Amino acid sequence: MTAAQIIVAIVAIIVVAAIVYVIYKQQRTKALKEHFGPEYDRAVDSYGGQGRAESALAKREKRVEKLDIHPLTPQESSRFTAQWKTVQMRFVDDPAASIGDADRLVAELMSARGYPMADFDQRAADISVSHPKVVEHYRSAHDIAQKHRQRPVSTEELRKAFLHYRELFASLLEVEPDRPEAAAAEADHEERTEVRR
Repeated sequence: MTAAQIIVAIVAIIVVAAIVYVIYKQQRTKALKEHFGPEYDRAVDSYGGQGRAESALAKREKRVEKLDIHPLTPQESSRFTAQWKTVQMRFVDDPAASIGDADRLVAELMSARGYPMADFDQRAADISVSHPKVVEHYRSAHDIAQKHRQRPVSTEELRKAFLHYRELFASLLEVEPDRPEAAAAEADHEERTEVRR
């Protein structure tokens, strides 16, 4: 093989490697955009560029993969659903208190699912991996709740916060997939029968 042929072969390998890398980057970008949706755009704005944002989102995914996040048992789901109904009914008489209750209940639900109870930003980042469509609801609700702690906000703002918490709560309320809904309903019925006795 001549020196010219070796150079041509090396250049060809470099070109092929560059093409493979570009295709990989495009596919990675596409996968992250599809998975994270609006959270992808938010990350690009927040981190000041596509490369940094994609790196941060990939780190989030790796972090969450190591966590023991699991669905609720049917009994846990029933308990949280009943608690949510109580908080929701309280909103009519005391919107301000019910926002605090909703925030605490969402935190309890996250903890029951296995999410670490770190600072708010870390919790939101963790949620964004499995629940990218509702993480913005969490941020919006939290922002309103924070404002309300500093100064009273309008009932309309509290209502918006409550609706945001409700979206997040509903998304987080996953039940073990290996038990059919009928079995979950039966377990719930048996639990209520025991209470009556």
